[in-house]
Amino acid sequence: MTCPYCKSADSEVVETRVSEDGSNIRRRRTCVSCGKRYTTYERIENITLIVQKKDGKREQFDREKLKSGVMKACEKTTVSMESINNIVDETERELMSGESVETDAKKIGQIVAARLKKLDKIAYIRFASVFKRFVDLEDFEKELKKLIK
Repeated sequence: MTCPYCKSADSEVVETRVSEDGSNIRRRRTCVSCGKRYTTYERIENITLIVQKKDGKREQFDREKLKSGVMKACEKTTVSMESINNIVDETERELMSGESVETDAKKIGQIVAARLKKLDKIAYIRFASVFKRFVDLEDFEKELKKLIK
């Protein structure tokens, strides 16, 4: 494991935790070279999920791409990195437990949006504006009215 700060390959594991469902292992590490701490995750990769995009193209599910989208929606909010990781983990787990290894991007967006809606309304609106492709203020206004009800 290379240090994200100094790129040294020498680190020590300080703490190890297994997730509640046993699918992930979280390790806190300290870089021997620079002394900074960072976190790594280990998980089993067993099923390849295929996502069908709106334009009909198919691509492999990219966990980091999903995480990046959720992180952008949660910028400048109080949503913690742990909550973001939980949303991504829960979404991936739900997709993996489905009947098919193929899903459409719309379903992924709906799962994430539902979780964000419960967690933080601002992050939800940001995510929904991209996911639902808001074009003008009326689209925002409609979604805000639904949220207020």
